[in-house]
Amino acid sequence: MSEIPAEAGKPDDVRRALALLNAAGARIGNSLDLDTTARELLDVAVPQFCDLASVDLYPEVFSGGDPRAVEADGTRPLRRVAFASAVSDGPITFGHHTGGAPDPDHVELGSVHSYPADSPYADALRTARVQRAAGTLVRSTLAVPMVARGRVLGLAQFSRTMGSEPFGERDAALGAELAARAAVCVDNARLYRREHERALILQRSLLPPDDPEAAGLDIACRYLPGSTAGEVGGDWFDVIELPGHRTALVVGDVMGRGLRAAVAMGELRTAVRTLALLDLEPAEVLGALDEIARGLGASHDGRGDQSGRAADLSEVYLATCVYAVYDPVTRRCAFANAGHLPPVLVEPREDDGEQSALLLEVPRGVPLGVGGEPFEETEVELPDGALLALYTDGLVESRHQPLDEGLQALRTTLSGPDRPLEDVCDEVLGALENHHGEDDVALLLARIQGLPAGAVGDWRLSAEPRSVARARELARRRLTAWGLEDLADTTELLVSELVTNALRHGMGVSPAQPGAGALPARPGVGVPPAAPGVGVPPAAPGGEIRLRLLLDRTLVCEVWDSGLVQPRRRRARDTDEGGRGLQLVDLLSSGWGSRRTPRGKTVWFELALPQEGGPKPSDSVEALLGMF
Repeated sequence: MSEIPAEAGKPDDVRRALALLNAAGARIGNSLDLDTTARELLDVAVPQFCDLASVDLYPEVFSGGDPRAVEADGTRPLRRVAFASAVSDGPITFGHHTGGAPDPDHVELGSVHSYPADSPYADALRTARVQRAAGTLVRSTLAVPMVARGRVLGLAQFSRTMGSEPFGERDAALGAELAARAAVCVDNARLYRREHERALILQRSLLPPDDPEAAGLDIACRYLPGSTAGEVGGDWFDVIELPGHRTALVVGDVMGRGLRAAVAMGELRTAVRTLALLDLEPAEVLGALDEIARGLGASHDGRGDQSGRAADLSEVYLATCVYAVYDPVTRRCAFANAGHLPPVLVEPREDDGEQSALLLEVPRGVPLGVGGEPFEETEVELPDGALLALYTDGLVESRHQPLDEGLQALRTTLSGPDRPLEDVCDEVLGALENHHGEDDVALLLARIQGLPAGAVGDWRLSAEPRSVARARELARRRLTAWGLEDLADTTELLVSELVTNALRHGMGVSPAQPGAGALPARPGVGVPPAAPGVGVPPAAPGGEIRLRLLLDRTLVCEVWDSGLVQPRRRRARDTDEGGRGLQLVDLLSSGWGSRRTPRGKTVWFELALPQEGGPKPSDSVEALLGMF
């Protein structure tokens, strides 16, 4: 505490000063909000210490930045953040300045102004020392710089009007102590705001774009951080494109708050994306994610922190999550749940105009990071026009709203008349966010469209060499019907390659006969165990190969066979007669891969659709000749 000179004969003044400092310690800095802290300082000072008071802060303080060095003349702009008066309801002209310069005391809250270079206020900012001023309407004013950690953050003014005693040395020391306490609280709020903004930037950078696209789905999403007075959380959502125009929808919530929760969210979201691209079942994805979450928590728990923080670091790796995979061809969606709230399904409108919103009965497993329990899976058929909602608990639960009431309000809002999904998102947030701000909110809505029958070509081919030529013919005919003649040559060549490989390595049939594929390919290595497929039609039975073409934003070709050996691309030597098949697929397609099915595997490739005025598709003949 600053030394308070005791003037002889005034012990009551000393007691009042100590009481004022005690009140300042109890009332200033109860929040991490800059404006609130400034008002708390003035609530203590007026009228116990002065009749008029104001607080000005440098603009960079509000963004969390470090205040720059004060100019030599102390005239850098400040923002008025608080004003209090025991004699007037609004700012008044103190009459300190002359010479036609604008009076900085007569400024509105929130406005930016500068003090004249020859004023005691500029001198206080420049020297970081208390300065005195006097005027026509006030008897005495203290210009007190607000200094914290060696930085000047702004200026506090304390004024006494006519009829009050002027400020003395003891008052100057008391005013400096009040301003110093408030300055430390303001600086804490500044540092917190900076860290909060950084965490939000990190969190938002890990979320998908505002308008994610998916085949057969119309998607809208919202993410709202908690109130500016609260910490960031670990809510996230994602929309992941899978082979075969399928889509994975993910919503999760890391338990805990703060930057560690946001970092944990980023790690888990990255893990989900990696697992999704392996094309595993939803239950398998959550099972692997649970192992990852436990591993992350254990790695932090083992740091040897003796202060007890290790348990807290481990706790943020507990999370809830819903993972769903939608197939736009079969209109089926597979769900798995790790301790999260159930998805909401709004069925299409009936003839009588009624809609119903249902909580899907997806088995609710334990949260990620707990371990010890397998996750179950549920598959639901979603008709065209249905609406699927995934969300976090911050949307439906708060201190002012029990969970059951929040879920009912969500179902009621979603069951309204048909309208654009963006409007539905806004209505949901408007209906359920009246008393929120305590927790982050993630909302993901998907309206089911499905791929029309005319956008799917599906054929079963017998396991014999002539099926290669038949596959080429079917592919060219379907592309011609779709108006994609520019892709016909490339698609025909790659279809021939995949069917040839399916016959040779999946069915054990040699296609080395007239009309068979031109380029033999080498099988891969490793035989993964068979597992039930998710959202895909069953493989063709033994003795058949299945060929499927899907048209949406891209063209996808899939070939099913009963072989378990996954293909592997290799680099053929110049003297090799074969081994270039998958190399050619990789060269001509925009992407390719393979995945397991219930009775074999699926190999697929994807081609970008020709764009008007865009580059022409790769010449398959030139690519073929360039490989030799």
